[in-house]
Amino acid sequence: MDLGFVSNVVYPFVEGGAQKRVHEIGTRLAADGHDVTVYARHFWDGPPETTHEGMTLRAVAAETDLYTGDRRSITEAIDFGARLVRPLRAGSARHDHDLLVVSVFPYFPVLAATLASLGTETPVVTTWHEVWCEHWEDYLGRLALGGKLVERVTARVPQYPIAVSEGTADGLARIGPPRSEIAVVPNGIDVARIRRATLPEGATGYDVLFVGRLTRNKNVALLLDAFDGVAAEHDVTLGIVGDGPERERLRRRASRLSHAERVDFLGFLDDYDDVLGHMAAATAFVSPSTREGFGITFAEAMAADCAVVAADHPDSAADEAIGEAGFLVDPTVDALSETLDAVLRGARPPGDPTERAERYDWDTVASQATSAYRRAITGQW
Repeated sequence: MDLGFVSNVVYPFVEGGAQKRVHEIGTRLAADGHDVTVYARHFWDGPPETTHEGMTLRAVAAETDLYTGDRRSITEAIDFGARLVRPLRAGSARHDHDLLVVSVFPYFPVLAATLASLGTETPVVTTWHEVWCEHWEDYLGRLALGGKLVERVTARVPQYPIAVSEGTADGLARIGPPRSEIAVVPNGIDVARIRRATLPEGATGYDVLFVGRLTRNKNVALLLDAFDGVAAEHDVTLGIVGDGPERERLRRRASRLSHAERVDFLGFLDDYDDVLGHMAAATAFVSPSTREGFGITFAEAMAADCAVVAADHPDSAADEAIGEAGFLVDPTVDALSETLDAVLRGARPPGDPTERAERYDWDTVASQATSAYRRAITGQW
């Protein structure tokens, strides 16, 4: 197969779940002898076109800021989408592709790829990590209608859609294609790498760990209060890995806890293996997030044999990710405190976390994605 992936940023030059998925699947396809080209902004050093781990990286636009304040830049997304059309049009690329695979967010690249493929037989596969719908109200406020409209239009253009979870597929079916036409291929993890992970030199492990972007929907404030409620009964510590717009507010809240000295904010850790090392050392991984398109940290924590505690919420795919290999709780302080207390006393979930994590290994995920790509090419979706 000859595949063109579209992602405005490229892993590992810019960290992130969507671009890591492209990297992990793309490098495996390249290693199996397929031609893989990634169309992106020029975030790497060197010429606009280069080879990286068997894939061709082709810059269609210059490096630029992806965020305006705490939100993704709308102008960046529009600019990148506009610059994509000419390079993707049949005959303008160095070779025509059998398939285009487009990361949906920030939407405009999907519209550009669809426009570029008009009049050709090149199918467009889209990868949906989340469907926001009403969440646009929280994200954009009075501009939410524009976000909803662009999302809905993107869902309805001709495409072969892949969702990263059943929950995301159900959300997509409410605004776009029939549920029967949406394939589900989860995000993945490197199970072997996680199992080899050790604490960074000189680091202290934490009994309870959170890893993620510090935003309101992650509900880290809830975790802080729940941890404080059980800390009197347990000689335990809490480590919070990540950064985001809620950082300072959460630090102030933590400083007012009765057991504030047991809480550390580690910030964003540049070395992924350091994050994995902290997971391997923790007893419990707790993320009461109420919005997760998949929740890759749940899979990573299960592979590290942590007891995972997640929020039971209709906008989160945590239940799908962990199954019976973790604990689902109402996103309240009392419910979280009760479950956290039980875990610190030795409670384990009914299912085996490490066994559950095996289904998300990148080799398995890449094989599922490859099968889906072949179905799109042959029209047997």
